[in-house]
Amino acid sequence: MGILDHVGDTRLLALRHLAPRNSATVLLKLETENPTGSMKDRMALAMVEAAEKDGRLQPGGAVVEYTGGSTGVSLSLVCAAKRISLELVTSEAFSKEKRDHMAALGAKLTLVHSPTGGTTRELTLEMIETARRIAASKPGSVWTDQFNNTDVLPGYAKMADEIWQQTGGKVDAMVQSVGTSGSFRGLSTRLRELNPQVRTVAVEPAESAVLSGGPSGSHKIEGTGPGFVPPQWRPELASEIAQVSSMEAMAMARKLAREEGIFAGTSTGANVLTALRVAERLGPGKTVVTIACDTGMKYLSTALYSQA
Repeated sequence: MGILDHVGDTRLLALRHLAPRNSATVLLKLETENPTGSMKDRMALAMVEAAEKDGRLQPGGAVVEYTGGSTGVSLSLVCAAKRISLELVTSEAFSKEKRDHMAALGAKLTLVHSPTGGTTRELTLEMIETARRIAASKPGSVWTDQFNNTDVLPGYAKMADEIWQQTGGKVDAMVQSVGTSGSFRGLSTRLRELNPQVRTVAVEPAESAVLSGGPSGSHKIEGTGPGFVPPQWRPELASEIAQVSSMEAMAMARKLAREEGIFAGTSTGANVLTALRVAERLGPGKTVVTIACDTGMKYLSTALYSQA
């Protein structure tokens, strides 16, 4: 078996200490167990293999993408394993650990400056345009274009099937943060096929709550809230949309580490905080599933853990 054969089939873990009494059970899908410590390994593998299969990626061609980091790290892993050249557009707004990880796996990086130091609509759009120009200049290459690429959906449907099997079909609610919306769409679609009554809760940064009709703004929940409604967003798939601030997400990620021993990133903090709130509303006998999107090792130099 090669490294890419170890993508997926991650474990599901019950929170033992954070869930309040008389609440639903909260289960955390440990996507930190993927090879790069991120759920984005699933989408990266799906995008590259689809491009190889349908001929968009030519022999000797490169993969090009814009990324806040985790998708880039995952693409770096996949392309290294497949011996494919990779060019990534990212920013110093995202953690140094992610940028260093991408470079260590052989990716060529182009950095776009963030005037605010955080994720904004303007930054995301500039990164997208930069990636488009790079791909256009390289014949035989493929721009995976994660915001518009529906090749990711089967990968996340497989995660939903894993959750269904691991819970014995007992899923009352699923909570997931929204960036490109690929994971939320893939998970929600499949879980609703399996159980039309499942409650699907989307999470976005309070500072940039565009899915809820609010204005875009700068925030620090990496991998979420691009500052515009992502093309893959399907509002009919969301039973509700929850807002979590960057500070709340960071505080919960730290609490998750200290009280449950689970070391994860800011989007996981947002997921867990929302899942706990949903679990309290649903009450005993119900099950809420959420996602540990990536490992806290990717954020050691950021405000999330450098000031912990």
